[in-house]
Amino acid sequence: MIPAPATTAPADGTFTLTTTTGITAPPELSGPATRFVEALAQDTGVRLTGTTGITLELAPVDDVPPALGVRADGAPTADERYGLEVSGAGVRVWGATAEGVHRGLTSLRQLVVEQLEDGMAVLQGGRIVDGPRFAWRGLSLDVVRTFHGPDEVRRIIDMLDLYKLNVLHLHLTDDQGWRVEVPSRPELTGIGAAGAIGDRPGGYYTQAELADLVAYAADRYITVVPEIDMPGHTAAVFKAYPELAPADPKTIELGNGDQLHLGTLDPAPDATWTFVEDVLDAVIPQFPTSEYVHIGGDETWGMSDEDHAAFVEKASELVRQRGKRVVGWQEIARAKLDPADVVQYWLDLDIDAMGDNPDAPTPPEELLPVLVDALRKAKHDAPKALEQGAKLIVSPVTWLYFDRPHADASTDPEQEKARERLGLEFYGAASLEHGVSWDPADLIAADRIAGVEAAIWCETITNSVDLELLLLPRLPGLAEKAWSHRTTTAWPEYATRLAHQSPTWRNRTWTWLRSTEVDWK
Repeated sequence: MIPAPATTAPADGTFTLTTTTGITAPPELSGPATRFVEALAQDTGVRLTGTTGITLELAPVDDVPPALGVRADGAPTADERYGLEVSGAGVRVWGATAEGVHRGLTSLRQLVVEQLEDGMAVLQGGRIVDGPRFAWRGLSLDVVRTFHGPDEVRRIIDMLDLYKLNVLHLHLTDDQGWRVEVPSRPELTGIGAAGAIGDRPGGYYTQAELADLVAYAADRYITVVPEIDMPGHTAAVFKAYPELAPADPKTIELGNGDQLHLGTLDPAPDATWTFVEDVLDAVIPQFPTSEYVHIGGDETWGMSDEDHAAFVEKASELVRQRGKRVVGWQEIARAKLDPADVVQYWLDLDIDAMGDNPDAPTPPEELLPVLVDALRKAKHDAPKALEQGAKLIVSPVTWLYFDRPHADASTDPEQEKARERLGLEFYGAASLEHGVSWDPADLIAADRIAGVEAAIWCETITNSVDLELLLLPRLPGLAEKAWSHRTTTAWPEYATRLAHQSPTWRNRTWTWLRSTEVDWK
C-alpha cells in the first residue's frame, strides 16, 4: 500500500473477494460505498454485485494521533482515521466519519489490486489502523501555461483520491492566461484566456464546469483551492485591461515561446482594488468547499518591498472580509500576516550555499540578476512567517516540484524521447528514489507545518500525456511523505510497493514513467 499505514497486524484466515461480494452499510455511508464499487471497477474491471462480504461502520478510531496542520476546507470536526480488518468472515472498514471510511476503502482498493487474479482476490487476514500525519496534502496544478480541460482535471482528482491526497490547488491565473470566469470583467476570459505558452491553445473553465469539478472532488473528500496570482504574474490581466498595466512593462525571453514579465499591479490606484474586489466576488462563490483563497504574492519582479507589502496586506484583508482565510506563496511573509494565514514554502534554496548543493538548480544566465536578489530575500521568508505565528505548507523545489526532469530511464523508447524535453533543465533531474529520501520535518518543525503540497508547472508540458508522465510515479511519493507517519522511507521496500500500483494505472489508462528502477507488475 501507498502511503504506508500507521499500524498493521497480521491475523489468521483469508477472505476471497469476487464479483458476488457486496457491501453492507448504513445510509450515512451509502456515498462511500457507491464510489468504492465504481472505483474498484475502474481499477480492476471487477464489479461487485452482491450484498454482503464488506461491512462499513461509523465508529471511533483512537489508536492513531490526529493529523497535524490545517484543513483546506476548514472543517473543525473532520477525521480521516480509519480501521480495516480482514478475516474469514469478511472485511470490516470503520471510521468516525464518512471521510475516514472512504480513506479505508481506498486502502482496500489497493489490497484487492495487489492480490487480484482471474477476477478474484484472496485477502490475507489482518488489521490496519491508520490516519494522516498532516491534514493538508495537496497538488498545485498549473492550468495556465498549458490549459488542461475538465476531463483531464477529473483524471488528476482520481489520482489524488487513490493516494489519500485531499487538496487540489488550481493555479488559475498567470502571465500566459486567465482560466476562471469573472462576469463583471468579461475581457479576462474574452481576451486573457485566449492564449497559453507559445502557440498552445488557451481556454477557461465556465462556472458550470468548475461547479462540476468542485463537486466531483468533494465527493472524494478533496478540496479545490483557487489561486488568483497577484500582484505579479498578471500579464494576462494587462492584456485584457491595459489601463491596469504599468507604463513601461518589461519582459525577458525564456525560450519555448515563454517570457518573464516584470510588471505588477500597482497598489496605489483605486482602479486596482476595484478590479481585485470584482475578481474575489466572482471567484470565491465558485469554490464553496474551500476555506482558503490563494493570493499568489510571488515573484513580483521589479516591485518595491514597500509596494509589495502594501498590496499583500490589503488583498489579504479583502479576502478576510469575505469570510475566507489567506494562503500565499512564501513571499507574502514579507508583509504583515495574520496568525491564521498559511504560507507556502517553496524556495528551499540558499543562494550562498547553492554551489555546495548537488540538488540545487542552475538558473539560466539571463535570469541571474533577477533571481539572485529574489533568492537572497527568500532565505528569510520562512522565519518571518513563523515569527508572525503562521504555519507553512511545505512545497520545496528540491523535493516537490514535479516539473523537474526524470532522472530514471524508461523501458519505453517513446518515453525516453519525451524525457529529453520534459522538465525544466535548470532544476536538474530527480530520481524516484530522491523523491522519497527526505522528511518534511527536516525542513520545518512538524507542529508548525500546515501541510505538504507538490507543484507541477507546465512550461515544458504540452498535453495531458506529458502532464501525467511527470506526475506518475511521483504522486505516490508525495502521499508517502504527507500521509504516512514513517519519517524515513527505504527505497527497495518502497519500490516494491510502487510496483504494485501499475495494474491500476494501466486499467485506468493513466500515463506513467516506466522507470527501469522499478519491477513493474
